[in-house]
Amino acid sequence: MVVIVPFDGSTLSKSALLHGLRASGLYQDDLLAVTVIPDRNAGYARENGWLTDEEEFDKELIVSRLRQQVAQIAPEAEFKHITVDRYATSGTISSRIRRLARDLDTSAIFIGSENAGHSFLGPESVGGRVAYENAYDIAIIRNPIPEIDCDKQTT
Repeated sequence: MVVIVPFDGSTLSKSALLHGLRASGLYQDDLLAVTVIPDRNAGYARENGWLTDEEEFDKELIVSRLRQQVAQIAPEAEFKHITVDRYATSGTISSRIRRLARDLDTSAIFIGSENAGHSFLGPESVGGRVAYENAYDIAIIRNPIPEIDCDKQTT
C-alpha cells in the first residue's frame, strides 16, 4: 500500500509531504509525492512557481525542480508526475489523482489545501475534489509547519 501526497511545491504541499512522511511510517507504507502537470501551460507553471517569468515551458525542468524539492523533505519518497491536457480543469487534475490512488491501493492521502473539505468547493479546488473519495483516509493540512526548512532534510 501507499501514502500519497499531491505535491505542487507550495508551502502547504510541503507541510503535507512532511505529515505524509511521518504517517507512512505509522502505516508501514511507501510514500509517493505526485504532481499533475498541464502540458505546455507556461502560465499555470508560473502561477505555481515552477517557472520564472523569463522561462519557457520545459516539462523536464519542472519535474526536476519538483523532484528535488520532494527529495529535500522526504528522501525516501518516490516522486511521480502525471501529464494532462494543457487546459485541464481542476476536476480533471483531481480525477487523475483519485484514479492513481485507486490503482495503487492507497491507505491515505495527505492534501495541503486551505479549502479542501469545506462544504462549499470552489471551481479551483483540486484538494477538495480528492477529499470526497471514501476508499482511503484523508488528511487535510490547512496550516503550514512553521519551521519547515526545505533546504535541509526534515524528518
